[in-house]
Amino acid sequence: MGHRARTATAMGHNGAPHVDSKVGQAHERVPGVSSRRDQLRAADVDRKYVADLLKRALDEGRLDLGEYDERLQQTYAARTYGDLDKLLTDLPKPPRNAHLMPSTASTPLPRSGFASSSESKPANDWNWLRHAWRAWFIAVGINVVIWLIVSVTTMDFIYPWPLWVAGPWGVVLLGLTLFGNQTKPSAD
Repeated sequence: MGHRARTATAMGHNGAPHVDSKVGQAHERVPGVSSRRDQLRAADVDRKYVADLLKRALDEGRLDLGEYDERLQQTYAARTYGDLDKLLTDLPKPPRNAHLMPSTASTPLPRSGFASSSESKPANDWNWLRHAWRAWFIAVGINVVIWLIVSVTTMDFIYPWPLWVAGPWGVVLLGLTLFGNQTKPSAD
C-alpha cells in the first residue's frame, strides 16, 4: 500500500507530470517507480499542462517559434509521461508559485491558458460599449468628411449618404446604451 501511495503522489495533481516537485527526486530513491511512471499513458490534461509550460518558455524567449511549434506537435502526439518529460528536460523548472496548474474538465482555462488576476475580477460592463461608440464616431466622422469634400469640390449638394452609416449603427448603439445592461435581479 505504501508503494501504491508513492506512485499516486508521483503522478501529481490530476495525474499531470510535475517536473517542479520533489516527487521526481523521490523516484530516484524508490527502485522502479520512475521507469513505470515514464511508461504510464498521459491524458489530455497532461498534454495541456506541458503545452502551457512550452508556451511560457516561448514567451520568456527560451524557445524560438520553430522549436516551440515542433515541441508542441510532439506534445500532442505524446503517449506517455516519459514522452512529455523529454520535451521539458532542457527548460528550467517552473517556480512553485507560478500558478501554472493543469486544467481539469470542470475548470475551464482562460484563453491564455494561465490564470491572471485581471480575469478573476468582474470586467467593466460598459467598457466594450464605450469602444463601440468610439468606433462609431470615427467611422461616421470619416464618412462625413469624405461627403463634405466631395460636395465642396463638385460645388453641388450630394445626397447625404453618411446617414446610412450613422443611422442604423447609431440606433443599435443607442438602444444598447439605454436598455442593454438591464439585468434581472437574482433570486438569492
